[in-house]
Amino acid sequence: MSSQRAVVVLNVGSSSVKFRVLGGDDELPVLADGRITGIGSRPQFSLRGEAAQTLDDQLDLPAAIGEVLNYLQDRSDDWRLLAAGHRIVHGGEEFRAPVRLDEDILVRLDRYTPLAPLHQRYNLEAVRALADRYPDLPQIGCFDTAFHADHDAVTASYALPQHLRNQGIRRYGFHGLSYEWIARVLAEELGGAPERMVAAHLGNGASLCAMRAGKSVDTTMGMTALEGLPMGTRCGAIDPGAVLFMLRSCGLELDEVERLLHDESGLKGLSGGISDMSELVASDSPDAKLAVDYFVLRTAQKIGEMVVSLGGLDALVFTGGIGENVAPVRERIVDRLAFLPVFDVRVIPADEERMIALHTLSVLDQI
Repeated sequence: MSSQRAVVVLNVGSSSVKFRVLGGDDELPVLADGRITGIGSRPQFSLRGEAAQTLDDQLDLPAAIGEVLNYLQDRSDDWRLLAAGHRIVHGGEEFRAPVRLDEDILVRLDRYTPLAPLHQRYNLEAVRALADRYPDLPQIGCFDTAFHADHDAVTASYALPQHLRNQGIRRYGFHGLSYEWIARVLAEELGGAPERMVAAHLGNGASLCAMRAGKSVDTTMGMTALEGLPMGTRCGAIDPGAVLFMLRSCGLELDEVERLLHDESGLKGLSGGISDMSELVASDSPDAKLAVDYFVLRTAQKIGEMVVSLGGLDALVFTGGIGENVAPVRERIVDRLAFLPVFDVRVIPADEERMIALHTLSVLDQI
């Protein structure tokens, strides 16, 4: 019996490697779904439906990617890989659609690493590792920024001098693959996405997207994934003067400020160490309450901004770990918006992997 045609989707971060193998037909059946988490602390390899396996504490990211590739190679009799699809966080202004990856394109994408320090270098490292093991396997890059690439100049700009805007300092937006999946699901269910919709991708990373008939017209993240909503460990919107104050008056070096804004702020900073929303909601700590209240208020406020960009609201869609699983937070956010005319509220599970697989197969068809 011949092995099944399949694509592998990789989503690699600084401390995790997530992968999914999907059949290469129209239904995209899930053939394997796994991840390595805890890289740099207590790494574990887990497959959906199976017990996790503990890995060597010294495992680094290249070794973790190697573990995933070993698993794929061991299963090569079960499926025949057609291509690999990668989530790449930042495509800048240059990459507005999925593209086949080669070393020239990877070098160009390296330029955006300073704009996505938690993601970009690790995304690209996975591509290179896979190329070493499978040099003839087509690899397709799918960009979180691409869904927002057609924003008008008013939406995409910062109020800065032209010479800085010419150097790429602008609002790009992220979570585009998640928002594209939501628009696709609603188009299939309703025969077309709602005319005025706000999608809320709420998780350890969090943002909003204003969509008109399924197309992005505004979003809360900007040049980097720090702007906008408070997140698990990221600060969200902050007065830039506060950053200057940290550098000038708090005795902090640039690297320390960057680490604080990315890794020690958000829910974790407000609560005194907890970044998980479910744990915060269950806690009776005053600091935990502050973190939850702050998240609810700021999210509702930012939804109001998106409604202004749309001129009204027909539907609000929640997705992501918090958006899908923490009902009390969803309900409190919706309650804050009760002054608006009636709108539909939905929860759609995130599935960026399936969106990447669809793009990967589409690019394969073209080449």
